[in-house]
This record gives sequence, structure tokens and C-alpha cells, in this order.
Amino acid sequence: MKHRPYLGEYVKYTSLNVLGMIGLSCYILADTFFVAKGLGTNGLAALNLAIPIYSFVHGCGLMLGMGGATKYSILQSQKHTGASNRVFTGTLCAAAAFALMFVMAGLFLSKMITQALGADLAVFAMTNTYLRVILLFSPAFLLNDVLLCFVRNDGNPKLAMMAMLGGSMSNILLDYLFIFPLDMGIFGAVFATGLAPVISILILSPHWLGRKRGFHFMFGAGILKGVLPLLSLGFPSLVTEVSSGIVIIVFNMILLKFQGNVGVAAYGVVANLSLVIIAIYTGIAQGIQPLLSKGYGSGNKEQVKRVLHYGIITVLLLSCVIYTLIFCLDGPIASVFNSEHNRQLQEIAQTGLKLYFTGIWFAGTNIILSGYFTSTDCAKPAHGISLLRGLIVIVPMAFLLSALWGTAGVWLAFPVTELIVAISSFYLYRRLRDRPDRIEA
Repeated sequence: MKHRPYLGEYVKYTSLNVLGMIGLSCYILADTFFVAKGLGTNGLAALNLAIPIYSFVHGCGLMLGMGGATKYSILQSQKHTGASNRVFTGTLCAAAAFALMFVMAGLFLSKMITQALGADLAVFAMTNTYLRVILLFSPAFLLNDVLLCFVRNDGNPKLAMMAMLGGSMSNILLDYLFIFPLDMGIFGAVFATGLAPVISILILSPHWLGRKRGFHFMFGAGILKGVLPLLSLGFPSLVTEVSSGIVIIVFNMILLKFQGNVGVAAYGVVANLSLVIIAIYTGIAQGIQPLLSKGYGSGNKEQVKRVLHYGIITVLLLSCVIYTLIFCLDGPIASVFNSEHNRQLQEIAQTGLKLYFTGIWFAGTNIILSGYFTSTDCAKPAHGISLLRGLIVIVPMAFLLSALWGTAGVWLAFPVTELIVAISSFYLYRRLRDRPDRIEA
């Protein structure tokens, strides 16, 4: 088999998925822009305090979607139709259980969570409103994430991309409508975000309701027995998203101590731009997942090898372009979200942009390698990479470096962490690729 077909399929899946993930990440970026314009520094601080809840909900959706869709793709390539339908059904059941948990938290625990996130009296009401509505819309977020992954793995990446972009564009339009003409404040921003996955699900409906789909809901005993392995396969996707939320919480705590709400608002600029960039890398990892899983399932070593290499090269080149733009345009980027022209916010954000994003080369590589292990049914190394990035290294690093260098240390915690994890990731990759029971890459 020639190499060109691999490149063609790679470009098709990754380009469509990256566009879709950029659109998906614009849920929060649009909120940041319109909240900053309409509600000022306190609104931006409230949004940044509440964002970790969105990251956790979305992370659970990706865990279920990526884990289920990965197993589905492997089983489909091996012609196990009945087993693949059980995977889809089990994934939906797990999503329903998570949705119930989040909705109950939104109804009864929102104020407690808001207080735990560090919101003071100036921003408490707005923070509470945002996270409560996000939790109440969690069923839509979870179902959308699951359907996007399954539709993409069922041979329809174009529709998945259209759904993600459609949801995002509607979010942006509704953000403007609800915040400015209708003057609905922070509730308008989060309500627009909650409606976006509903619109995305409707766009996907021709496939998941159509007769040509490869996955079907089924009844019968043993459906839930295979859910735990699916969660295990998708766990790295959860940690990748939740790590963003955990980092935001830790950084918010430290910046509140050093700079107050202005520091948190400045970090909101950095954090939301980071969500977009991580979404691009996640889009590449999700785009290559069907190709890696099919290659692995059919024993095609060459496909696995080349697709993985394409992914790593792409994130490295993209990182060069992205950091160059951030370094040259740090002032304009910060000022877009600084509607009150707060000098302190501007200075903190510009410094943060230049220091924080020196880690994107390593972050992109870590996400691709974690996705590679997941896609080839080797979950434990992916778990290790994700846990190192999201918890084990970055949290103590943030406290250590901030104690040494103050606010600058907060920004440097991200690149130092990603560098350490990248070294570990390549070690795991080189060690495991030569095992006789693994497909070499």
C-alpha cells in the first residue's frame, strides 16, 4: 500500500476535526470576549472562576466519547457488529449516569462549589449563575461529545466538523444577542453556551437517526459490563480536559493571593487562549484516532507509524506559528479582553502570554502521544501521561515556582511541567513500541 493514501486520510480527518475543535473551544472564548466587553473585570474574573466546571463536564463527555468510539472503531474493523453496538449502548448509559450526577450538583450544590472555587462577594453571584447553568445543561454537553466521536468514527468526519462549527457559531451569535440587545448579563452568556450543544446534536441528527449509521442502541443483558474498559480508554481525554480546570483553580488561588481579582481576570485571557490551542492539539489527536485504531485493529503497522509521525510533525510546526503570533501580538490580544483599559490587567496578561505559551511545543507532543496509546488499546501509558500533566507535576510546580518567582513563577509552571512530561512520554513510547505484543511505530 502506498504512503500517499495515509497522508490523504490524515489530512481529511485532522483538518476537519481541528476546525471543529476550534469551533467547539470558541464556546468559552466567545463568552470571554462578550463578558469582558459587557461586564468588565469582575465579569471576566467570575467567568474564569467558573470555567473549571465546564472543563470537567466536557472532559467527562470526551472520556465517554473517545473511549467508546475507539473501542467501536476497533471492533468495526474486525467485523464485530454486535459487540460494537453494545459499546455504543453502554456509552450512552454511562453518559446518562454522569448527566444525572451533574444536574443534581447544579440544583443543590452550586453555591457550595462557587465558594470552594474562591469567589468573593464582588463576583459570587455571577460565578454561581454561570456554573449552575453549565451543570443543568450537562446532558446536552455529554450527549453531544458522545455523538460527535461516534459519528466521526462511523466515517462521517465532515458532518462532525459541521456540527461543532454550527454549535459554535450559534453560541457566538446568541452571546451577542443575549448580553447586549437583551441585556441578560452573565446568564445570557452561559445560556448561549448551553444551547450550542443542542444545536450541534440537531445538525448530527441526519446521521445518528439515519439508516446508514453503523451504531445502534440495543437492549439486553451484559450491556454495562463493558463500560469500565471504555472509561479506561477514554480516561486520558478526561484528564486532558480536567487538567485545564485543575490548573485554572490552582492558578486562580495563587493569583488571588498575589494580584487579587485583576490577576484572576488577566489569567482569564491566558487560560481561554490556552483552551483554544489545546483544543487544536486535541483535535489533531482525535482526528488521527480513527486511523490509528483501524490500523491497529487490522494489524497495519505502516499506517500506525506514519499517521503518528504526521501528528507529531503537525503539532510542532503549528506550535512555531502560534507562539510567533502570540509573542508579536501579546499587547493587542490582551487589550481585546481589557474593555476597561486596566493597566495592571494589561501588564500581567502580556507577561503571562509570553511566558506561559513557551510550553505549547511540549504540550502538543504529549497530547498526541497520549492519544496514540489510547487509540492502540494501550491505556496505562496514556493514563500516566495525562496524570503527570494534569495533577502530579503541575500542581506542586505551580506552588514551588510561584514561591520562588511570584507571578512569573505561576506562568512558568506550565512550560516546565510539559517539558518534564514530554521527556517521560518519549521514554514510554520508545520502551513500549518494541514490545512483541504491540504494533511498532
